[in-house]
Amino acid sequence: MKNKSALREFALDTLYDIGGSILYALGVYTFALKGAFAPGGVSGLALICNHFTGWPVGIVSVVLNLPILLVSRKVLNRTFLFKSLRTILISTIMLDLVFPHFAVYEGNRLLAAVFTGVCLGAGLAIIYLRGSSTGGVDFLLYAIRRRAPHMSFGQITLFLDGAVILTGYFAFGDIDSVLYGMVAVFASTIVMDRIVYGAGGGKLALIVTSDGSAVARAISDAVNRGATLIPAVGSYSGRALETVLCACGKAEVARVRTAAHAVDPRAMVMICEASELFGEGFQPPELPDKKPDQRGG
Repeated sequence: MKNKSALREFALDTLYDIGGSILYALGVYTFALKGAFAPGGVSGLALICNHFTGWPVGIVSVVLNLPILLVSRKVLNRTFLFKSLRTILISTIMLDLVFPHFAVYEGNRLLAAVFTGVCLGAGLAIIYLRGSSTGGVDFLLYAIRRRAPHMSFGQITLFLDGAVILTGYFAFGDIDSVLYGMVAVFASTIVMDRIVYGAGGGKLALIVTSDGSAVARAISDAVNRGATLIPAVGSYSGRALETVLCACGKAEVARVRTAAHAVDPRAMVMICEASELFGEGFQPPELPDKKPDQRGG
């Protein structure tokens, strides 16, 4: 059973790597290569090198990854490192062996920047969802997020990409290259956060009512979700009330609201966005990473 489970996980990881790498290569090779801008990260540096030397983007990315790997390897756990090396190999194959057989977009630079960002953000997010990365700045990204877990992937990427985008000005010789690089990174950030956090997101219902227990039972009957009762007091009336807190899926929120109002038509129902939900019925809790294996190898 363990072997079957491990094989299934490996196949799923590989499938995500292939899908993410296709989108990644589509953004870098198809849209950014002739756009004369750097979309940030190691891929942006590789495009700048390609602009001056004509060397393959994938191979340059691998070469640029090496010193970053040496700097960050001590804070990366072994599983993540090996997964990322596999992803780097697959993305390099896509960049240098597969996509050169297809046409490169040479039209409007603004459209190229937007689609570069969308494809990069979607590709990287798919790869991140399986606990892997394309290396390079991503290694630094995970190292920084371990120290500052409150920061999103998109925020850290935006910060790290700034220097690469500015380098594009000196490489391509016009201020538009910086602006288009910024467009690409902003688009990538939005798409990345929407997929990474939206995939595990949901809704949070806050219901202020005079009969919290009955409302909680009605919600349980309607959507099979538990709830938390919090004592409350009306500031104007001074009445004893209860706040029912219920995390639910996006498709369940309408039934939660209907169930609450069926019990107490005067209940105050507030629906909030929950970008991530961990625990029973949702994503499993994120456990702290183990310290790097010191046995070597």
